Amino acid sequence: MNSEPGHTLDARHPLASGLTANSRIVRAYQGERQAVTPVWFMRQAGRSLPEYRELRVGTSMLDACLDPAMASEITLQPVRRHGVDAGIFFSDIVIPLRLAGVGVEIVPGTGPVIAKPVRTAADVAELTSIDPQALDAERLAPIAEAVGRTVAELGETPLIGFAGAPFTLAAYLVEGGPSKDHVRARTLMHSDPQAWSALLDWAADLSGRFLRAQLEAGASAGQLFDSWAGALSLEDYARRVAPSSARALSHVRGLVYEVEAPDAATPAADGPPPTRTTTRNVPLVHFGVGTGELLAAMHDAGADVVGVDYRIPLDEASRRLGGLVPVQGNIDPALLAAPWPVLEAHVLDVIARGASAPAHVLNLGHGVPPDTDPEVLTRLVAFVHAL
Repeated sequence: MNSEPGHTLDARHPLASGLTANSRIVRAYQGERQAVTPVWFMRQAGRSLPEYRELRVGTSMLDACLDPAMASEITLQPVRRHGVDAGIFFSDIVIPLRLAGVGVEIVPGTGPVIAKPVRTAADVAELTSIDPQALDAERLAPIAEAVGRTVAELGETPLIGFAGAPFTLAAYLVEGGPSKDHVRARTLMHSDPQAWSALLDWAADLSGRFLRAQLEAGASAGQLFDSWAGALSLEDYARRVAPSSARALSHVRGLVYEVEAPDAATPAADGPPPTRTTTRNVPLVHFGVGTGELLAAMHDAGADVVGVDYRIPLDEASRRLGGLVPVQGNIDPALLAAPWPVLEAHVLDVIARGASAPAHVLNLGHGVPPDTDPEVLTRLVAFVHAL
């Protein structure tokens, strides 16, 4: 495995300096239940905000992602507007492909489109001849600069970095673009396991390096998105996909920092409670769409937290995770357009079900729909924080 060695974060990192280490969301990700449920929204940065649409006029999606000033501003917009507990870095899962030299564009109304789909063993060999280590500090400089700009503005509010899971990247590469059933990708997986494994490991190393760049530059948590893993059976996921997801996470699994934490083993005397230096890893979240049957396997790939989509109740998700894993989710995005009393009741139900896990970060069970009224999100955050 070509994973990079772990190391202690720079002392100026927001986690290592203590700026974000005790934030609600970081502590919840580490399994400490918070008095106020932390909340952020997948796809909170972007298409639902008028200020985003105004800023993006005349700039393509991938160009916006690689413009540090623009990517930072787009990341900050929903934090300013909604008061969420974290920013999510504005980028796209295909950015590592673009930086590595793969022909890819985001076509409006369609999504990522690959110039030369990868359909055969020869195609895989040609693609994987690109060394993932070519995605070096120089090529990743726009990402690191955008993260640095963003965390400087966020202060005590954590930034979450993200990357696409290997299966989702491979699905785009094989299909050539979005697909409803990913038949070509699943066919390659079974017909040529060796080529499939090579493709996924290559994608894992690209995504891992992309995520590591964000975390080292100042992000306080990372999330691996597997948008299309729900197309897989548990057996196929566990045998053919999970090892590569573990490989992607191995690039960042060893990133650690030190904090002063309460020392429960030492009796408190008069004065401040005793503390001791504790080493913690940067928290990692693994989220997939339609992955209710895969939750335990996704956790086993190396994540601290499992994101849950809207198709399975959080208490059932927690049960499938043994009641031992912090969860994130899982408001149904469709209810953002429902009357407020309906949404409010749904949110209260989600929070109640999330109480079955050690800790819970409230989020959507997928991304913010583009036609969402931003005022609903702002009201929702205030409502949750007031609880």
